[in-house]
Amino acid sequence: MHFHGLSDKEVAESRAKYGSNLIPDSEPTTFWAEFKETFGDPMIRILLAIAALMIVMCLFGYADIYEPVGTIVAVLIVAFVSAKTGVASDTKYRQLKDSTKKDQCKVYRNGVITVIDVDDVVVGDKVLLQAGDKIPADGILVHGNLKVDNSALNGEAEECKKTAAEGEVRLADEITGDTFVDKHSLFRGAVLFDGEGVLDVQKVGLSTMMGKMAQEMQDDEPDSPLKVKLAKLAGMISKFGYIGAVVIAVLYMGYFILSAGGFGPYFSAGLTQVVKDVVEAVSLAVVIIVCAVPEGLPLMISLVLMQNTSKMLDHNVLVRKAEGIETAGSLNILFSDKTGTITKGHLEVVEFFTADGITIPLSELSQHGKIKGLVDLAIGKNTQSMFDAEERVIGGNATDQALMKFLGPQVFHQLEGSYTVTNAQAFNSANKFSQAYLGELGRTFYKGAPERLLAVSGKYLSMSGEERAINPDVLNAKIDELASRSMRVLAFGYSPSPMTENAINPDTVIIGFVGIRDDVRPEAREAIAAVQHAGIQVVMITGDRLETAVAIAKDAGLLKTEDEVALTSAQLGELSDEEVKSIIPRIRVIARALPTDKSRMVRLCQEMNLVVGMTGDGVNDSPALKRADVGFAMGSGTEAAKEAGKIVILDDNFKSIKDAIWYGRTIYHNILKFCKFQLVINVAAVVVSAIAPFFGVEEPLKVTHLLFVNLVMDGLGAIMLGNEPAQERYMTEKPRRRDESIVSRPMMQQIVIMGLWLTAVSFFFLKAPFFDQFFANTEQKLTAYFVLFIWSALFNGFNVRDDGFAIFKGLNENTGFMKVFVTIVLVQAFIVNASLIPISVFGWISSMFSCVPFGLTGWVVVAVLAVTMIPVDMLRKALTGSGKTGDGK
Repeated sequence: MHFHGLSDKEVAESRAKYGSNLIPDSEPTTFWAEFKETFGDPMIRILLAIAALMIVMCLFGYADIYEPVGTIVAVLIVAFVSAKTGVASDTKYRQLKDSTKKDQCKVYRNGVITVIDVDDVVVGDKVLLQAGDKIPADGILVHGNLKVDNSALNGEAEECKKTAAEGEVRLADEITGDTFVDKHSLFRGAVLFDGEGVLDVQKVGLSTMMGKMAQEMQDDEPDSPLKVKLAKLAGMISKFGYIGAVVIAVLYMGYFILSAGGFGPYFSAGLTQVVKDVVEAVSLAVVIIVCAVPEGLPLMISLVLMQNTSKMLDHNVLVRKAEGIETAGSLNILFSDKTGTITKGHLEVVEFFTADGITIPLSELSQHGKIKGLVDLAIGKNTQSMFDAEERVIGGNATDQALMKFLGPQVFHQLEGSYTVTNAQAFNSANKFSQAYLGELGRTFYKGAPERLLAVSGKYLSMSGEERAINPDVLNAKIDELASRSMRVLAFGYSPSPMTENAINPDTVIIGFVGIRDDVRPEAREAIAAVQHAGIQVVMITGDRLETAVAIAKDAGLLKTEDEVALTSAQLGELSDEEVKSIIPRIRVIARALPTDKSRMVRLCQEMNLVVGMTGDGVNDSPALKRADVGFAMGSGTEAAKEAGKIVILDDNFKSIKDAIWYGRTIYHNILKFCKFQLVINVAAVVVSAIAPFFGVEEPLKVTHLLFVNLVMDGLGAIMLGNEPAQERYMTEKPRRRDESIVSRPMMQQIVIMGLWLTAVSFFFLKAPFFDQFFANTEQKLTAYFVLFIWSALFNGFNVRDDGFAIFKGLNENTGFMKVFVTIVLVQAFIVNASLIPISVFGWISSMFSCVPFGLTGWVVVAVLAVTMIPVDMLRKALTGSGKTGDGK
């Protein structure tokens, strides 16, 4: 049948009335949008509030401008790095997308068939569909017969038969799971297995099922687990800082009053003195708040995420959202699509066996020349499939195509030039077999259901090439075994007699059998085992029937015990939310799943404070990919899925998902290391600054010293610890809950003990007369204390590298650690000795940091005291037993 199609004028009118077939991409990530988003971070808001307070104090002459300026610079650097990371990730994704050729289709326009971009299709177009084509829009089949693969839409790999509608038929307004498999409806994104037909386009663009799913993905995403934890940490630190500041301010005022001899004498001194003391107390309180808040933490996280985002590309992982890689390491439960993710996504020949039940490995089949030659003829000369010029398999149904791939293009082309099929009968559902007679050989070859061939034949070809009698018990047991593994079994045979219409010759000899299925990826088995070993629950969620899903799940290592649950969408729908929550820990398979099931499971798991991952490649997976804490989209999947996911797995390989989880856990551990590194400094700075005046030491750490700690130490500390190598043991740890605090009890113990030790060392150095002999005056001693404080923090950097005793292990894998260590030492030495250089600007640097040069002996004393941080923490680990849990065990 020939269709005239739309004219150019009608195309323009249709586009104006119904819209374009373009499904808009998400807006590209802009630098400014990402930059502004940084200021929603709770830690950043605290820093800005502190900066504002310091600016006010500067205006009244009670503080230096260095601190607020330094804090604002730190915030701007964080915003810049975060924005740069976000834009870079989005750009890489869009480059990947732009590198793929746009889909095209064949339409009737102006009376001729025209090839156009899918985006140019309009309502009313008549689209010519042929085997292998992707359907470009939603509509009704008006001519021909098709077999369609709807897996991109509903996850089901089964072929769906479509026939031409008679008369005027419209697409249903409400699309259900049944609509996908009805007789006439076709949907954008589905692929043709076989057949030829004409589609009447009735919905385009955002009106299509794929378009509606794209719109559904515009919902707000949940906060990442890291963001939740950081908000909790920010709140905790804020309380610590503010409460500490108020307490210290009150104590200071009390100290002033007691020093004056009581309230009466104190207030009789005059209002000017009272105001001065209040300002001094408030100034100290602000310094304490500044000390308490880890200004470098946001910067460290931004730098670490940026570094690892680039690194993951080497592992075929494209990180679209930087926080996605850390979230991957926090997963409690991972919902995985079956087709194309756990399995290969297409039918293939998995096993070959003879009628005595003996399996011949596919790699060894060529060694059995007679059997191989006959099988090749039974497939290559008895099929509706073929290889095209680009060696893609076209024509036939999914089973024929699987057999053709098994045959291979080389054998197919060899057979094309030999032996002529003089009579043939195609497969039909009544006969359940196909046959072809090769006159030159005088043989008829059969391919079909085992029960049809075995009902006639009693002989088979053995591996030695001899004809033997079939043992039905052995053979049926083998066929049942493959059926239990969700394989479809096909039989091949040959007869030395001419072909008989609709019948199998009684002298037929069985050549062998094949098991066909969409098989499990070998690497997926290993990756699933590794992910499960990491304490992450893996659930396969698929549109396939329950029996198929269970067989695949067992083969992939998902279903292992009787207690584990496999259920269908219908069974899931009968359960209340609370009932589902009660069985979630035991669920391993959800079959016949709808997109709503996936989204529901994500929601329920998140309500249970679980961190949820979702893998997928189809349009049907997109809403759940978007709602999950981290969505893993497959690189070969639909654009809708890739738009929805935070991470794109470029090679569709479960191993890459495992690597993403491993690196995510490494990032989190490195963040913890930095928190310990920085919070020890902050605790010591708070305590020393708060109580030093009570010991007669005014400002042992100047505002510029704290600025050096907060900016230089923290920023470079991020580089020191952000690139710590991944440890195998991270993949044996239990997952963390979404609401779990960053600061655990052992971590708090280390922060408090080492912070107090640094405080004790500080006052021992500042007050013990023994140390006076190494310095000419108080200015030199206070300068030396500044060096002592920084060096102590640096040596503590070794302590936080490992929870055990292997604190020097892996330094060769993180060369930045020692580079930063040495850099900070040299920079500080320069600051202390800058006044010795006869250039005025260098003298100004020393003055700004209130530093004066001191002798070599003083440097040795400072170094010895600073190194004590390492043995003290080793002793702590030994006494608390934490050393047994580290890498040094």
